[in-house]
Amino acid sequence: MTSRRAFIGGLAAAPLLGVPLQAPDPFAELRAKAAALITGGPIDPADPVFAAPLSRLDAAAQAYRTAMNLSAGRTHLWPDLPLTGVSGDIAGSYQRLRTLAVAWASPGTTTHGNASAAQDILGGLDFLHERAYNESRRETGNWWHWEIGAPRALMDTAVVMYDATTAEQRSAWIRAVDRFCPNPDRRTNLTDFAETGANRADKALIVALRGIVGADSGRLALARDGLSDTRDAGRHTLFGHVTSGDGFYADGSFVQHDVVAYTGSYGVVLLQSVATVLGLLGGSAWQVTDPAVRVVLDAVENAYAPWIHDGLMMDSVRGRAVSRQFNRDHDAGRDAVDAILHLASGAGEPYSTRFRQLAKGWIRRGRFLDAADVAATARAAALLSDGTVAAAPRPRGHRVFAAMDRVVHRRPSWSFAISLSSRRIAMYECGNGENYRAWYQGDGATYLHLDLGHYSDGYWPTVDSHRLAGTTVDTRRRDPAVSSGGTGTFRPANAWAGGVAADGYGVAGLDLAAPGTTLTARKAWVCLDDAVVCLGAGITSSDGRPIETVVENRATAAALTVGDGWAHLDGVAGYVFPSGSVPRTLRERRTGTWLEINDGPSTKGTADPVTRDYTTLWFDHGPDPSDAAYAYLVLPLATRERTEGFDGVEILANTGDAQAVRARGRSVGGGELVAAIFWTPGEAGGVAASAPCAVLIRRAAGRITVAVSDPSRTTTTATITLPHPAHHLIEADDTVSVTTGDRPQVTVALTGSAGRTHTAVLATGRKG
Repeated sequence: MTSRRAFIGGLAAAPLLGVPLQAPDPFAELRAKAAALITGGPIDPADPVFAAPLSRLDAAAQAYRTAMNLSAGRTHLWPDLPLTGVSGDIAGSYQRLRTLAVAWASPGTTTHGNASAAQDILGGLDFLHERAYNESRRETGNWWHWEIGAPRALMDTAVVMYDATTAEQRSAWIRAVDRFCPNPDRRTNLTDFAETGANRADKALIVALRGIVGADSGRLALARDGLSDTRDAGRHTLFGHVTSGDGFYADGSFVQHDVVAYTGSYGVVLLQSVATVLGLLGGSAWQVTDPAVRVVLDAVENAYAPWIHDGLMMDSVRGRAVSRQFNRDHDAGRDAVDAILHLASGAGEPYSTRFRQLAKGWIRRGRFLDAADVAATARAAALLSDGTVAAAPRPRGHRVFAAMDRVVHRRPSWSFAISLSSRRIAMYECGNGENYRAWYQGDGATYLHLDLGHYSDGYWPTVDSHRLAGTTVDTRRRDPAVSSGGTGTFRPANAWAGGVAADGYGVAGLDLAAPGTTLTARKAWVCLDDAVVCLGAGITSSDGRPIETVVENRATAAALTVGDGWAHLDGVAGYVFPSGSVPRTLRERRTGTWLEINDGPSTKGTADPVTRDYTTLWFDHGPDPSDAAYAYLVLPLATRERTEGFDGVEILANTGDAQAVRARGRSVGGGELVAAIFWTPGEAGGVAASAPCAVLIRRAAGRITVAVSDPSRTTTTATITLPHPAHHLIEADDTVSVTTGDRPQVTVALTGSAGRTHTAVLATGRKG
């Protein structure tokens, strides 16, 4: 008998004997890689880490298989997806078959390798091709279901089931994909419409999978080149920064649908698809070699990480996706973290190590493993067991994303996000049956992230959407937010939205001009180490209805204590009211359903009642206010004692001309900070501005940091005069010139700066 060792040795020597070895099949290698990405690869089903994801997968597959119509004369696969003209029924049917296929391919499920299950899946694919999705069909309903939703699920399934299929079956399915998603570059029914952002990335992945299933080198090249948009000389490349429309901006913003802040929804989809294509093609003859891919790699920390709080993706940048019951902040965060792990596997240094460190911190602190599928669990488990990777800690910093009217403030124990809007960026997006109560999501809505559950555990279907925290609103009746066709975006007329940042602190402002009403207001936020100062002035309306400013609307029944000029919500925050007057309060139990805010054909929620307790604090400005104002401080996680005795913050101005704050000591890590929004040229706290601008000045350790921006994008030059002497310049941006002395002046060229921060650092002492 020939031993196994001798047999293998004989194969190795075969070429020397004149017997050529068979060349490896590159398409087989790509199929194996793709299948592993989808299923998790060769896992040990006895490993306890896979018990929960395997159980969830098996339960879903069993439910779909039990409900599946297997009759000879069937007209649909599932009764709730009747295939009677709703495009989402086609995509939904393919997505369920994908789940069945993944379960069939996964050790540890009841249908693993089951011949009958395979027959049901393949029969379902053939049925859909014959009846609903083939090259002779034309698109009706939502284009996305035809060109992305259905072909992606179909190609995933074809990859997983490849060895159980015939060449004839694969050829038929491929013809359908070639009909509806022939390339990443164009919308199929609008051949002069170039795809951008997440849609381009999704199509590139679909074309890559089609090339793998069909062993088509040309399609793989088309997928690779689609990422860089070689057809249009890079005009819509995913590896570049844009200055308008969809894509990544240099400041870390991500926009889709031209005017919507979408890092946490479409941005995540883009990251997933790009990461998957890079991972699939890496090391092959079709690998991506475009050096500009670093734009996506850099975006992990520049664009995505600031919005990930302990593994969840903040709702401030998720657009209409906040209304999706089955895609909440933790789900979007998990998808982003998993995509970052994909990137880490082939990104090279210094990216790879840093990505793994970030992901390990998010996974440890968050809910990643609570609902991860088998493949994501396998990747996460491998990372957690790698002792060479240290988990990145929670961040500290302040970021202004001027290109998408968003601000985020990070401290180790809390995060605070502000959603703004302008004539450049929409207040909200709705449509396709989604986000029916979106009215005030971009009107200065604030999000205080303290724990892992507040915004995901039934918040959006139960919150009073007329009273989102941070907003100043007309109490008019609102009809459901709808679009006349597809999705709709709604922008106000104001130019000013944004702020300035330096040394981890920031100030932001919004020139509120509420569409459909006469309400106007000027709002500002100053973000410190232990507080957020919230100011409003010039609040004016003449529609005869009461105007309100919402201090807090928290889903909690925790103890609320109200004192003289302060309030405390146990486990949440303290609230300080410098004027001494406290807002109105309401404790209520609210019930709603996810279906009430989203009845979209492929994203709708259930009609199951959800009940939450709420604590609301608000200022009532009365009907027809004229030049009304408010001021309050939010002290995240402060004790009652800290709230009662809070000091260190002084309001210098709160008018329609200027809003300014001075903070000292603990709130700014020592030293002094002055933050101001100058709506008009003027002076506050000894700081003078020659033109409208946002200003932040921090004085500490013998240095003065001066930061200036023009959120309105209408100012050409601003000169800031300081109240403190500075006798030499340490450093400054090339847009900044400085005159030192007892009253230093900092002059900033703001034209074309698109709201970004300009900075100079001066020394308080004399040089030498």
